[in-house]
Order: sequence, then structure tokens, then C-alpha cells
Amino acid sequence: MYITHRQQFFDNLAQTSDYPLALEIEKAEGVYMFGADGKKYIDLISGIAVSNVGHRHPKVIAAIHEQLEKHMHLLVYGEFVQSTQVRLASALTKTLDLSPPNPSPFGKIDNVYFTNSGTEATEGAMKLAKRFTGRSEFVSCFNAYHGATQGALSLAGADFFKQNFRPLLPGIKHIQHGLLADLEQITSKTAAVVIEVIGGESGVSIPEVEYLIQLRKRCSEVGALLILDEIQTGFGRTGTFWAFEQFDIYPDILLSAKGMGGGMPIGAFMASQEVMSVFKNNPILGHITTFGGHPVSCASSLAALEVVLEENLHSSAIEKGKLFKSLLNHSEISEVRGKGLMLAAQMESFEKLKNTIDRCIENGVVTDWFLFCDNAMRIAPPLTISEEQIREACAVIIDVLNN
Repeated sequence: MYITHRQQFFDNLAQTSDYPLALEIEKAEGVYMFGADGKKYIDLISGIAVSNVGHRHPKVIAAIHEQLEKHMHLLVYGEFVQSTQVRLASALTKTLDLSPPNPSPFGKIDNVYFTNSGTEATEGAMKLAKRFTGRSEFVSCFNAYHGATQGALSLAGADFFKQNFRPLLPGIKHIQHGLLADLEQITSKTAAVVIEVIGGESGVSIPEVEYLIQLRKRCSEVGALLILDEIQTGFGRTGTFWAFEQFDIYPDILLSAKGMGGGMPIGAFMASQEVMSVFKNNPILGHITTFGGHPVSCASSLAALEVVLEENLHSSAIEKGKLFKSLLNHSEISEVRGKGLMLAAQMESFEKLKNTIDRCIENGVVTDWFLFCDNAMRIAPPLTISEEQIREACAVIIDVLNN
């Protein structure tokens, strides 16, 4: 008896909810995904801010093919000189050669440690902060999300998401994202503050510039490291290559993943050589990974980085975001907030939003909600989306709301 892929999906693939979207996608190109039945969908979430340069960008595909002709995995991270790794690391540090008014006390970031994902980048950064400072306390934000492994999960600021996995790491404090008064909780016992420049899963929470300036100053005063999580916001999503560029500050450690890979799995935590060097001794090999910095993923990432810069996708995201905001003008949407193409359209309830999302998918537009904000529609399409495609997608959303 023939068993469909859909049935095998439910029978054999581990499920994380009782209601997955369960769309069977056979092909994707640019901003479109195509179902097994040939139905075309506009992708408004980019695999959750992953496909920043669109699905299967020609330059990314070419870079992957070129690397496949050379080699794939050779040896664990950090032992061999691999051209794709070093070229990507160099290109990343060039994007960080910035001189903001509120710098890091440890200078500019010039060292990159490659991981397989964003949550691994968080884990590595936490270890690095503990080893460098000799402290164990961390501060993160309520309704923040930094990954699902146990250290990263300990930072999460929503108890419902982690309560059934306790005990987790001790010594974690939570503060309100954007609340100046809470910065007093950062003390000489704090190893690091881990914070999203713009809150992602909280529904696109944008702090005032002054808040992040004062956060930078507080960390410098007490000797705590400032770890900026740009796993969702990096690689041009918010209108600059890194979102922190818009807030006059500079991190001690920077996290990246998602859009970094051009569709391939990769992440990184980045710091100055002074900070990163503590992994070399006491103990030797203080942080290790087998597949981190996989050469094919690095080739894809370097191509994606070059596409963002060469096609000016980060700058064009600003006007495209404004177009979304102007077109999503409807009585059922109380607000469209965000920067660039990291947007949230607020509705009155989860029920209203869920019905809207389901109807949009039926009509060929894929969108979603946020982990800790279930009454706001996530809008984070590929940065390559055109004005015509934005108008087409918004027309579907408005039509669904009208009917």
C-alpha cells in the first residue's frame, strides 16, 4: 500500500506541536515556495528570517557547487586552514570595522567562532563570558528567546516555555527589554548581559537608542560583557547590516545565524582576539565542535554576505518596510511596528490572527505569529522581495481581513 509523504510526516517525523502547518513544499525560488500540487505561495517569513537573500539565490547556489567540487568536511573546527572559513571570517570582521560613539572596552571584533546554529552560538558565548570574566551570573530579558538548548533556554524569559525542563542553569536574572531602571540589576557579579537589539519572539520590540547606550555604559562600568543577539536581525534584516549600527553602540560579543547562511545551517559568536583567546588554555580546546564552520555552509554564507552588500538589500529593506506599513492599513490591525523587513502586525487576539493566517495560506501567502506574542502577524520576507510582490501579498491579507 502506498503511503504518502504527508502520512510519513506524521508517522515518522518527530512533531513539536499538535497543529503543524504541514504544507508539502517541493520547490522554492526567490520569494516563492511551490507545493507538491504546484500551488504557489509568497513566503513572508523567510523560514523565520533565514532566507534573507531569497530561496536558492543563484550566487549562493554557484558558491555551494564550487565548494562541493573542492571538499566537504575535513577535520574538527580550528585545526586546518580552510579557505572558505577564513574568507568568511575576514568578510564578517570587515562588516564590524565600525567606530560608534559607545564602543566596547575590548576594541573591535576581529575573531569569529563558527557554529552550526544560533542556539550553539549562544551556548559558546555564554561559556566564553564565564571563562573571560570568572563570573557565572547572566542577565537576559523577559520574553526573550536565544535558543532551545539548556543554557540558551535558561536565558529565555518566559516560564511557560521552560518550566517543564527544569532544573536549568542557576544565576539567571531577567529584566524588561527597554526599561532603564532595570539596568541596576547588572552588577559586578554579572558575567554578561545577553540581549536582542530588537526583540524578536516578543513581537518586534524596539528599544529607545538611549536605553542601549545606557546598557553599554552599565556593562562597561561593572565589567560585564555585552552580548548582542543578532540571530534574527543580522545580515540586513532591519535596514543596516547589523541592527546595532542604528543604536550608537558596539558589543563585546555578537551572535549571528539564520540569515547568515543563505539557506544553509551556520551560526557564529564573534569577539575581539583578547576575549576569544581564553579558549586556548586552562583548559586547552576550551570550546570545540565537529561541524561548526562546515566549508559548504561557509561558502553559502560568504555568498549571502556579498549579495546583501552588492545588491544593497539592507538599505532597500527600509523603503520596503515602509511600503508594508502603508499597505497594511486596516481596522483589524492596530499597529504595524518594526524596522526594515522585521515587522509585526498587531491584532486583537490569537483567534483573529490564527484565522487570518490560515486563510492567507489558503490564498497563497505564508505568514506566522511570534513565540511570545501570539496576536501579532510576523512579516519578515526575503529582502529580495519586490514592490509588486509586496503589494500582491498585502492585497491578500487585506482581502482576508475584509471577508
